[in-house]
Amino acid sequence: MKKILVYGVALAFLCTTALVAVANDKGPAEMTLQATVDANKKPKPAVFPHAKHQEKLACGECHHTKGDDGKQVAFTDGMKIQKCETCHNKAAGMPKGLQTFKDAAHKNCKGCHKETGKKELTKCSNCHPKKK
Repeated sequence: MKKILVYGVALAFLCTTALVAVANDKGPAEMTLQATVDANKKPKPAVFPHAKHQEKLACGECHHTKGDDGKQVAFTDGMKIQKCETCHNKAAGMPKGLQTFKDAAHKNCKGCHKETGKKELTKCSNCHPKKK
């Protein structure tokens, strides 16, 4: 009986530790965003400072998912975060202006950057630096 209790406590500890680790996973500090589904002939990857954005924004300000009816569903804690291209691709039937990853990113990112009032944040080179 003692062994079962000890194993049960150990298992509970390991499960709790794993859940805390998953909950604290905020993704990479920096990402290179690149369309792969509807890639442009001249792709322009965007360098995205994820950690810097996390300091100022809640996850739900950028992340969301799609319901069975095809409509946007707001982010909730613990939601699986998929690539934007999962829904934002020409085959998915999204409305104009959201049909591709590029469209969705430009609408979301540029829209937010315009709201800051800092003109330098809306320049193409801010997200798409020239190759060295």
